[in-house]
Amino acid sequence: MSWAEFFAMNGYGFYVWGSYGVTLLIFIIEIALVRHKRKITLQQLRLMRDAGEAQ
Repeated sequence: MSWAEFFAMNGYGFYVWGSYGVTLLIFIIEIALVRHKRKITLQQLRLMRDAGEAQ
């Protein structure tokens, strides 16, 4: 079996590798969104804490 045959996967290579690619892309987007939401949440908590200390 050659590398070309492996990547072609008997004609299903586009579907298989495309599925892996889409899944990887979704994982990357999910991680980025979670990190962004965490950053925003921590900023909001700091603002709430600082507002409570100012009173």
